[in-house]
Amino acid sequence: MTEYIALLRGVNVGGITVKSAELKALFEEMGFASVRTVLASGNVAFEQGSSGDDGDAGASAGLKRRIERSLGERFGYEAWIVLLTRAELARVVEAFPFDAEREGWHPYVLFGSDAAHLAELASASVDLDEADDLVREGDGVLYWHNRRERGVDSAFSKLTAKARYKPSTTNRNLRTLAKLLA
Repeated sequence: MTEYIALLRGVNVGGITVKSAELKALFEEMGFASVRTVLASGNVAFEQGSSGDDGDAGASAGLKRRIERSLGERFGYEAWIVLLTRAELARVVEAFPFDAEREGWHPYVLFGSDAAHLAELASASVDLDEADDLVREGDGVLYWHNRRERGVDSAFSKLTAKARYKPSTTNRNLRTLAKLLA
């Protein structure tokens, strides 16, 4: 069995409502085991039986498409997810380069499906005020530490919210990711 984590983009905001119980039921109907949702923001941990492919990239890509198609059909939206194995997510969390417990700061990980968009965001981050936003590149992600007092008004938050990045990125608090691994 391979343990996976699915991070849904854009649910329970902007008119797309996906209740955790319904999300869990869909994943169970798709034949996944040990399904659990974390918070109401589209986070699902589950297990998938394997025929020796244990997290194989090709198998993961097919699984990702299958989940997105099922989500779209059930909830009526163009679904996009980040799909990681539990081991991949653990590496992302372990590599967080900032003090995740720093008082007054939010620890985030920005995931993306478009490497060029992540590179653009990383390049733009060199001009940020480090009193508000700290950004570092990771393996296929951007690590972001955001001063709580600035929050969504920070320069990097406004940049990531631009229409060009919204379809290809999703952001999670490090604490949420840790709950998915627990």
